[in-house]
Amino acid sequence: MILAAIDIGSNAARLLISESAISSTGEIEFSKLNLFRMPLRLGFDVFETGRISKEKYAMMAETLKAFKHLMNAYKVEASITCATSAMREAVNAGEVVKKLYMETGIRIEVISGELEANIIFENHVAEHLDKRCSYLYIDVGGGSTELSFFSDGYLRFKKSFDIGTIRLLKKQVDETQWEQFKEATKNATRGFRDVVAIGSGGNINKIFSLSKKKEGKPLGLELLKDYLRELSPLSTAERIRLYGLREDRADVIVPALQIYSNVMKWAGAEEIFVPKIGLADGLIQHLWEEIQSGVRN
Repeated sequence: MILAAIDIGSNAARLLISESAISSTGEIEFSKLNLFRMPLRLGFDVFETGRISKEKYAMMAETLKAFKHLMNAYKVEASITCATSAMREAVNAGEVVKKLYMETGIRIEVISGELEANIIFENHVAEHLDKRCSYLYIDVGGGSTELSFFSDGYLRFKKSFDIGTIRLLKKQVDETQWEQFKEATKNATRGFRDVVAIGSGGNINKIFSLSKKKEGKPLGLELLKDYLRELSPLSTAERIRLYGLREDRADVIVPALQIYSNVMKWAGAEEIFVPKIGLADGLIQHLWEEIQSGVRN
């Protein structure tokens, strides 16, 4: 079965098209057919004005129309579309969702931060790693960061924090929020040894690519700190020229590194695995489970 998931984030919208199949062991497996990304950057409007502007609405409509054509071309049999932090905060989100459905035929669900954290956890990456370790999922987006802590076969903690790359760029995160983020992370991981991080999001994937590490190998906390020291003094234009970054990546990569490195430090994690998973991957899993349970036809 060919499935599709659209993730409308604060920085970009992504369409993931995957094919599901039952393996020889009877387990479900998903293979990515394609991933498309459009830098809508909704957070730059919403976190300042509280609204989706007419310009951003037009971009969203054209993006969803293009995504629908792609899904038709791939003969997608079922799909799911979710929006996160920027749409959660937009006062006109309900109106935008209704108009987009009328214009594109795509129904958008604006999900809570807690559900976002839960869907990311549904990738179940930690279940295939060393059972002797505890794993902290860190998903950094433009408007929020989702943490999920997994140890001894159980989900111990999950929470969404309104601290994201665009909010940091806009200087909309105060010391109190950072302190609450720090204390929640420390409290969740206190008393657990061998904490290892699992990172998702475009920025950590880009850092992994820059590092030239082999697939499956973790990045060290000190390496993230090195990149933070290297990139912080540079302008956006210099990051584009020296590191080959896209403009919509070059400005948010430094605040992303700040979040990843801080969370790892607070949790006592010295390494972070980057399995190239994100909300869209979790949505595919979530969609499949809904189909199997009869929730979705």
